[in-house]
Amino acid sequence: MTWSAPEGQAPGPSAGPAGALTRGRSQVLRTWLRVSLTVIGFGVCAAVLVAAIGHEAGVTATLVGLVLAVLPLGVVVPAFLWLDRFEPEPPRLLLLTFLWGALVASTVALVVNTSTMMLLSRAGADAMTIGAIAVAPVVEEVLKASALVVILLLRRREVDSVVDGIVYAGIAAAGFAFAENILYLARAFHDYGGDGLVFTFLLRGVMGPFAHPLFTCCTGLAVGIAVTTHRKVLRVLVPAAGLIIAIALHSFWNLTAAAGASGYVLLYAVLQVPVFLAFVTAAILIRRHEGRVIGRHLVPYADRGWLSPGEVTMLASMRERRRARTWARLGGGRTALTAMEAFQDTASELALLRRRINRGKVDASMLATERLLLDRLMAGRTAFLGHTPY
Repeated sequence: MTWSAPEGQAPGPSAGPAGALTRGRSQVLRTWLRVSLTVIGFGVCAAVLVAAIGHEAGVTATLVGLVLAVLPLGVVVPAFLWLDRFEPEPPRLLLLTFLWGALVASTVALVVNTSTMMLLSRAGADAMTIGAIAVAPVVEEVLKASALVVILLLRRREVDSVVDGIVYAGIAAAGFAFAENILYLARAFHDYGGDGLVFTFLLRGVMGPFAHPLFTCCTGLAVGIAVTTHRKVLRVLVPAAGLIIAIALHSFWNLTAAAGASGYVLLYAVLQVPVFLAFVTAAILIRRHEGRVIGRHLVPYADRGWLSPGEVTMLASMRERRRARTWARLGGGRTALTAMEAFQDTASELALLRRRINRGKVDASMLATERLLLDRLMAGRTAFLGHTPY
C-alpha cells in the first residue's frame, strides 16, 4: 500500500538542531510549570477540604467517611469506563478530571455554599431550604461542568463525541460526589453515631450513587452535541440548555430529600428511578450510535486499502471487537492482545478525526495527525498478525 497525501497537505518546515533543542527546552519548562501548578492547586484544595471536614466532624469520623465514600466509586467509575470502550480516553486525563471534581469543584462549592448560607441566615431567610434547592444546585453544577471547560481549553481534540462529553462529565461528578460523601458520612457519624452513618450511606451510597453523575451528564451530553454540530448558535444554546436541565434535576433531587422519609421513598420510586433508567437506556443507545459512526467513517480507508471490509465491520461493533481481542489473545498471548487493543483504539480515533475532516474543519495539524494514526494503525496490525495465525 502507498500513501498519497490528502489534497492541501504540505510538508512542514524543517528544523535545525538548535531550533529543536530550544523547542525541547521550552516544552520541558512548560510541562514542569504545568505539573507544578496542578500539584500545588490540588494540594491546596485538598488541605482546605480535609481541614474543613476534620474541624466539623473530627479525625475519626473523617476517616470513616473516607473509607465508606470509596465504595460507591467501585460501581460508578467502571460504569463510565464501560461506556467509553469504543474510544477510551487517556487514563491520566480521566484521573485529572476526577481530581478536579473531588478537590477543586468540591472545595470551591463548600466555600461558596457555606458563605451563601451564612448570608441568607443573617438576612433572616430559611438558609437550609433555599441553599439546598436554589443555591447548591447552581453552584455545584457550574463547578462540575468547569471540568469540561478546562478539558476543552487544554485538550480540545479529546472531546470529539457525545460519549466523550458524558464520560468526562460523569467522572468529574463522581469525584465531586466522593468528596461530598466524605463530608456527609463524617458529619452523620459525628452527630448521630452508627445509625446515622448507616442511614446516610444507604441514602447516598446505595440509593443515589449515580445522582451527581446523572445531573452533570446532562451538561456533558449537551457539550458532546455542541462539539459535533456545524451550527454556531447550537454550540452555545445546547450546552446552556444541558446545564439548566442538570441544575433542575439536582434541585429536584434535593427537594425530594427534604420531603421526609416517606415522601422521599415515594418520589424516588416514581420519578428518580425512571429518570435513571431512561438515562441508562440513552447511554446504551448513544454508545451503539458511536459504533455506527466509527464504521461509517472508516469505510473510505477500506476503499483505499488501509483496512479490509471485515476489519471495518469488526471495528463498528463492540461485540465483534471483543471477539477479535479473544482471537488475538488465544493466538498470540498478551502481546497480540495488546496490539489488537491498540489497533482498535487507533481506528476509533482515526474515524472520529475523519468525521471532523469531512465537516470541513481541516488544518495541517489534523492532516498530520491522520497520517500518524494511519501509521500507528498499520503498526498495530503488523504487531498482532506477527503473533497470531492469520
